[in-house]
Amino acid sequence: MIPWQDLPPETLDNLIESFVLREGTDYGEQERSLEQKVADVKRQLQSGEAVLVWSELHETVNIMARGQLRG
Repeated sequence: MIPWQDLPPETLDNLIESFVLREGTDYGEQERSLEQKVADVKRQLQSGEAVLVWSELHETVNIMARGQLRG
């Protein structure tokens, strides 16, 4: 896990934006802007619901729900 607080704000925003664009999550009947989706993910990181995870195998950073972590 990577502490999101250790990343420069611009880097964190870029990671979250990349994640949001990659995931293509359905937000229901009301479409949400990219900025709103990024803010939602940032709130989840701040609250501890989501975490940044480094994959040594793929050499990538991903955002996961805390409940998805194994071990």
